[in-house]
Amino acid sequence: MSTTEASENWFIETVKTVVYALLIAGVFRTLLFQPFWIPSGSMKETLLIGDFLFVNKMAYGYSKHSCPFSFCPFDGRIWGGEPERGDVVVFRHPVNNQDFIKRLVGMPGDRVQVKEGILHINGTALKTEPAGTFEEVYEPQGIENITPKCINAPVGVGGTCIKDKFVETNPEGRSYEVLSAGQFLNIQQDQTPVFTVPEGHYFLMGDNRDNSTDSRVGQVSRGVGFVPYENLIGRADRIMFSSGGKSLFFFWTWRSDRFFKAVN
Repeated sequence: MSTTEASENWFIETVKTVVYALLIAGVFRTLLFQPFWIPSGSMKETLLIGDFLFVNKMAYGYSKHSCPFSFCPFDGRIWGGEPERGDVVVFRHPVNNQDFIKRLVGMPGDRVQVKEGILHINGTALKTEPAGTFEEVYEPQGIENITPKCINAPVGVGGTCIKDKFVETNPEGRSYEVLSAGQFLNIQQDQTPVFTVPEGHYFLMGDNRDNSTDSRVGQVSRGVGFVPYENLIGRADRIMFSSGGKSLFFFWTWRSDRFFKAVN
């Protein structure tokens, strides 16, 4: 075999390898797990800005939103599985087509209301127990450069922002931690009307209750509103690693306590 033929064969084999790798990655991302990077603080402290996780797409089956850019060529959902209350869910925003991550708190037919910061389901307040405080640096955070709300406000940039932390237990007995900047009782998220979740839809909220745009804010107000079943992409099960810096590639900023941490 001549040198030219050997070079041509090497090039062809390299192209084949790249194509096969891309096909395998595409199938993996479309059918099994989708990588997701946490860009905002709406799910603290369950999920921190810079957490990198894989979304389990098999949990709820597949809809058109399971493919990148919603290109799956079918309507409805196939091999569908029902989500459970308390799941941390990645979903496609019904209007702006972005991927969001929140906790599912309201099932179809539920009546959901927040009164003085306490979540009520079907007229019953969820059990909420104090669990200390959560502290973070007061500074612009995430891709939107939003400053956190603090129970000890006003706080100067670089100071310590404190929130109250609670353990919330849903009607099925599932518990998780939520944060509250307690004095903000009159903001839209802490005092809501009763929302009745339509059939085929779900009600989702961030665990960082005073720093989350979620189903408490309607779509006409640039919020999330009720999320259709077909917009669910998958369930967040485990954090792979977490970066406390500006880039996932700054390995020296990775948080050592969050490798392969389960998402509760």
